[in-house]
Amino acid sequence: MEQEEQQLIRQAAEGQEQAFEQLVLRHQKGIYNLTLRMTGNQDDAYDLTQESFLRAWKSLAAFQFESSFSTWLYRIATNLCIDFLRRQKRGKVISLQMMEDESEQPLSLSDPKPGPEQQVLEQENRETVAGALQELEPEYRMALTMRVIDGLSYQEIAAALEIKEGTVKSRIARAREKMRQKLLQRGNFSPAPSSIGAEGGEDA
Repeated sequence: MEQEEQQLIRQAAEGQEQAFEQLVLRHQKGIYNLTLRMTGNQDDAYDLTQESFLRAWKSLAAFQFESSFSTWLYRIATNLCIDFLRRQKRGKVISLQMMEDESEQPLSLSDPKPGPEQQVLEQENRETVAGALQELEPEYRMALTMRVIDGLSYQEIAAALEIKEGTVKSRIARAREKMRQKLLQRGNFSPAPSSIGAEGGEDA
């Protein structure tokens, strides 16, 4: 953790609101993206982001610098998202735009410059993947989202979810298997590993 951020955290813990506002500016995009991908709804994501920072502000004095500040925030937002999703009777379908991210692996397509028909197929496939992801249980969806889309390491996910790394790997593997089954049942296509986030190798 950089020295400047540590200083901001200490100042915010002492009640300096301007210091906390600087922390919010640094991390609000990442937290909002996480809540948006988990809920699939911009209004819900905004509310959960605000609630995450409100809880962080109230709990800041308890932050012990044992993990990064971003990991601590992820943990707060993660717990709020899981509680929120458990209260929902049915998950909402994530839109194509909500699934896309610069760091996300695209669906496997042979043509790097697809024509109109293939573009339509690509969009249908993306929406199918998004729908299947949204149907996963919150615990599986969260782990897979944090690994594949947010690019967090197993260690970072374990810290954020407060579970063992082995449990993280198990949930991600189980999530991928569930995704494959859902996609095959829908009969749209046989998902290539990259379409649902094949690993680029084990973490060091």
